[in-house]
Amino acid sequence: MSSFDRPGDVFLADCPARLAVEILSDKWALVTVYALGNGPRRHGELKALIGGISSKMLTQTLRRLQHHGLVHRQAFAEVPPRVEYALTDLGQSALEPVDGLRRWAEQNGDAVLAAHDGRDR
Repeated sequence: MSSFDRPGDVFLADCPARLAVEILSDKWALVTVYALGNGPRRHGELKALIGGISSKMLTQTLRRLQHHGLVHRQAFAEVPPRVEYALTDLGQSALEPVDGLRRWAEQNGDAVLAAHDGRDR
């Protein structure tokens, strides 16, 4: 039985998969996972790479991803202190669907924008 044989199960309140969908459907979580796809990064590197995200929102997003097991935070005992964020194995496994959404967005971004512009008239 494929996942499409019972449409909507993942969206039911008591389905454990719903949490995974909710985590990755957040725009900042999605771009943060994507930004960490090429290896560990520091907070400032992530902020610059992502663009348009405040330090506070990035911190909240990283904490949420860490809480759900997608991101690992490593603090180094150095002066000045250094912290890096990296995807866990679970986070790495999310890269495939995230990249699929990226490809879809690149292929359809103009069509979405055109439809949006057409409705605004």
